[in-house]
Amino acid sequence: MSLSREFELLEETTLEHPKKFKVYLLNDDYTSMDFVVDILITIFHKSYEQAESVMLDIHKTQRGLCGVYTHEIAETKVIQVKKRAQTSGFPLKATMEEE
Repeated sequence: MSLSREFELLEETTLEHPKKFKVYLLNDDYTSMDFVVDILITIFHKSYEQAESVMLDIHKTQRGLCGVYTHEIAETKVIQVKKRAQTSGFPLKATMEEE
């Protein structure tokens, strides 16, 4: 007598974590340090101390890391920086790079 076995195949679902993107502010010769600190506090939700530290990084190394976000959020923050800078008459630029 032969035994027949039934095997149930379980389909595995693997969820991938969304890609993350680093958002940087870039140094220029015209944007005031106070404006950069304000951007870091209002758009990137940094404390004053954190904002000042990032602002100094931007000044010393030509760019400063503002945060790491999903693509949509990073893109939104870059757009917000561009709009605020244009409205305020500064050439401040933000970029995003895949982590």
